Amino acid sequence: MSIQAEISLTGAQGATLGAQRVALLEAIGREGSISGAARAIGVSYRAAWDAIRAMNNLVGHPLVAGEIGGKGGGGASLTPEGIALVESFRRLQAEMARAFKDIAPALAGVDPAARLMFGGFLRTSARNALRGVVASIVAGPVNAELRLEIAPERVLVTQLTSTSVRDLGLFPGRPAIALIKAPLIRLAGAQEPAARPNRIEGVVARVDRDDEATETLLDIGAGKTLCVIRPAAEPAPEPGARAVALVDPAHIILAVE
Repeated sequence: MSIQAEISLTGAQGATLGAQRVALLEAIGREGSISGAARAIGVSYRAAWDAIRAMNNLVGHPLVAGEIGGKGGGGASLTPEGIALVESFRRLQAEMARAFKDIAPALAGVDPAARLMFGGFLRTSARNALRGVVASIVAGPVNAELRLEIAPERVLVTQLTSTSVRDLGLFPGRPAIALIKAPLIRLAGAQEPAARPNRIEGVVARVDRDDEATETLLDIGAGKTLCVIRPAAEPAPEPGARAVALVDPAHIILAVE
């Protein structure tokens, strides 16, 4: 037995919106042009344009802006409606995946394919899961640098592979979640030099100590906090003090919903 779930939205005129067309929108957001997006997902420029036109008709709003230069050039980006559509579709996919996860116990031992499918779900042990919006991506042939705005004037610089950028469907304007394990964050005083990629200022909200470690909650604004766990031997600021969290870009894992 094989279980597969596919989502396809159909309009009154028969136009459909499925995973491949959403992948095209994600590629436009990432590549900055329709021609580049078409190459990235392996379709012709004409097929990409036809898909965009069909999706525009389906939702009743332009999903892509720009591309004045036509096939040979010109830039393109997703409109707010395009970004919202991608997010809604991926959220719907996630909800369907959760529904299939709920029936996993009934399928236990029935088929190896079912076990493989449900084995893809996980929960993270990272204490810090910070929701933000992708501000920019600088991608090279192998590696990429991504900036995630997690709060006003609070931006995390992350490092990941260009393949991961494509696989996660990341592009400027798309929400994402930064996962950071608490022991990988350093705390410093507010006087720490500013020339660091991830220097996040805040106010100490709470400090808990035991014989082995100190857990510090740092209020970084916009209702968000960072949890920092350091060895008990290290000095820790007291509640109410201003402090700086230092995060290595390589220690940040990105996730999308």
